[in-house]
Amino acid sequence: MRPLIPWTLGTVAVITPLLDYVNAQAAYEGGGAGQATNSSLLWGTYRPNLYFGTRPRLPESLMTGLMWFDASHYQGFQRMRHACDQGDGIKGYGYNKHDGRHYATQSIHDTPNNLHITTEFIKVPGGENGGDWGVRIKGKPIDDDYESLNSLLFYIGLEGEGGLDIVSKLGKEGLASPVKIEGDTPELEDFEIHIVDGPNNNHPPGVESDLRLTQWWGTQVSEGDTWKAKDHVMKNILQSATTRITQANQKEVLEVPFAYFTLANELSEGEGEIANFYAFQKVFFGAFQFDVLFRSKSSPQKLTSDVFDKEVDRLEQTFDLRFQNTFHLNEKGFSQEQIAFAKYAMSNLLGGIGYFHGASMVDRSHPPMQDEENFSSEPVKPESTTPYSLFTATPSRPFFPRGFYWDEGFHQLLIGKWDNDLSLDIIQHWVSLIDENGWVGREQILGEEARSKVPLEFQTQFPHYANPPTLFLSIKRYLDRLSQHQQEHSFQSNPIMTSLEDPQLLRSLHLEFPSMAHAWLTKVYPKLRSNWEWFRTTQKGYLERFGRATENEEAYRWRGRTPHHTLTSGLDDYPRGEPPNVGELHVDLMSWMVFSTRLLKDISSHLGEEYDKDVAEYTTIEKNMLQNLELLHWSEENQAFCDQTIEEDKPVHVCHKGYISIFPMILGLLEPESPKLKAILNLVEDEDELWSPHGLRSLSLSDPYYNTGEKYWRGPIWININYLALQSLYNNYKNVPGPYQAQAERIYSQLRQNIINTIFNDYQETGYVWEQYSSDTGKGVRSHPFTGWTSLVLLIMAEEY
Repeated sequence: MRPLIPWTLGTVAVITPLLDYVNAQAAYEGGGAGQATNSSLLWGTYRPNLYFGTRPRLPESLMTGLMWFDASHYQGFQRMRHACDQGDGIKGYGYNKHDGRHYATQSIHDTPNNLHITTEFIKVPGGENGGDWGVRIKGKPIDDDYESLNSLLFYIGLEGEGGLDIVSKLGKEGLASPVKIEGDTPELEDFEIHIVDGPNNNHPPGVESDLRLTQWWGTQVSEGDTWKAKDHVMKNILQSATTRITQANQKEVLEVPFAYFTLANELSEGEGEIANFYAFQKVFFGAFQFDVLFRSKSSPQKLTSDVFDKEVDRLEQTFDLRFQNTFHLNEKGFSQEQIAFAKYAMSNLLGGIGYFHGASMVDRSHPPMQDEENFSSEPVKPESTTPYSLFTATPSRPFFPRGFYWDEGFHQLLIGKWDNDLSLDIIQHWVSLIDENGWVGREQILGEEARSKVPLEFQTQFPHYANPPTLFLSIKRYLDRLSQHQQEHSFQSNPIMTSLEDPQLLRSLHLEFPSMAHAWLTKVYPKLRSNWEWFRTTQKGYLERFGRATENEEAYRWRGRTPHHTLTSGLDDYPRGEPPNVGELHVDLMSWMVFSTRLLKDISSHLGEEYDKDVAEYTTIEKNMLQNLELLHWSEENQAFCDQTIEEDKPVHVCHKGYISIFPMILGLLEPESPKLKAILNLVEDEDELWSPHGLRSLSLSDPYYNTGEKYWRGPIWININYLALQSLYNNYKNVPGPYQAQAERIYSQLRQNIINTIFNDYQETGYVWEQYSSDTGKGVRSHPFTGWTSLVLLIMAEEY
């Protein structure tokens, strides 16, 4: 029997503890917590760039994936689906429900192939190696009036040490159900995989093979090449089809292409080779179903299709109840269609979580603390880093299936609300990437698979380039949750005891145990401070050099500027001073620095008396930063916060009113009674400036750069900034007494409704949520599905800020 551990959530119940509270906590924190967490998160849908794929959180191990094509004609083979692609013409796809750990169900509406696919994924904990998992793949015609004949392929690839073998009886006509595979790796130890047919499948006749059976192929692929599964599989099917077609009647070939475009039913192993990649193919008429069941030999109870039936229903009911109890959308009056949409938004953020391992490309040809003195183009000298791993959410499965520092802090605002400890695990992965100088790459392009989706000119990272430190946002929310939890449960002197396997406990360990919270903050704090110090050194702005008179030296400038772009700011083409020069100062970066300093002060205050010196330092620096924020960046003439540049050797304001103008408000840096708050609220509410019926424009309608050039951050509506505006209005101004409280309330209420309507209405029309929305029409534009920070719409609906 496992030891019971303390838990203070839920209704008090009398459970006889095996250990007293102190000993139980010590035992749990002594290693059980980490083991239980890693086991719970070991397996997942951690290949978000694919329509469906699984892998464990291990650098080299087992990977699986799904492919399919329309088998009724030759052109169908050329449209084989595998990696998510906006060019596939699919009319909506994504996870309808995903809990981030044990359960996920996804719908794929493949209109060009007249096929609706459902994937249902579950995990069953137990044993020493992450338990069992299974996926049920179902399909049916979208339009029953048209013939539906589809070929489905599921592959299993092994990288690193270990073995993989088919133990079913091999045959040239195919494999009978269930297909059985056995394997082992040092980390997973022994396991088996069963591929099991559903009860009511229909199959067309074959030629040389029996299409009622599973077609198959095994081969050895080069280390690190499993991700090229589609290339491997298409090559084998094409070679197999070519051989068969040359020996067949041409009329018959045209009538039954599905019988020719199948795997070779053979092991392709050269001398000294051992197959580490297997593909399995099924050809169906009409509706179909099959299961893929992974069973760890250490699991006490084996996952079967019957167990799957029961578990998937139970996990779905658990998900629905937990979603309601977390976000309370029914009480807020949302319709069932809106609630289903909200589940989709969150589930696709969770379904976008991936585990990545590989080398990154970094240009270290200059000293890490070297400053920029000019903006001429220099040759890039990328070097490959030592391979490393990252567990992270991703902004967009088809377009940005990798980690972005700028995005991740926003992602964790929602993930942290749903699953506190999953969020902290991801944050800690990112924090661990901060190097000895305090730098972290803004885009994590790890390995060849990730690089295959990125143009060459964007692959290299530079150690003097920053990105908005948005992880500080999500850590601030963790501190808020921790304080609220401690207040709500301070009266419970006799905590409830529960098992290490309790999923609710695993989601909240760092809320339940104050000492674990303290240990986590103590671990990340030095890295966060190092990153903050790196910002203060490498992104510092020049004051005395350009005759700026201030009482302190707090001023900041984004490095990495190019004409018409500041990619490092996250706001890409937002207009700044032109041409770029070293005398610029950037108001958004100054605002981020104030926010970061304030958070570090909060963390060090939380850590105790030994950090009092740090608290005092942050207090002084925060005061200085706020002083210079107003002195350097407030333009009385424009009644706005603005950047500075240098003209005729003198500093001048550059006032392109838009998102950067409202940063001091959206990060909560202005007091409720500040007259400058009034000016910002007026700017936000003005229809000729930022206000639109669909959300806040990124750039003022009156600005000459509005909707010009790339039209990226020059007008369109971005949900992350609208979310920051709403959360600040709610937390700092709408519900806090002050002279502008009524105006803040009015703006908040209407803006919230506008954002919800914009995203939901377009989702109903297109089946997607989008990277940005037109400020003129409210239509979604650019990347889709973009279920990164656009999923913050759920927190807006729930008013969970």
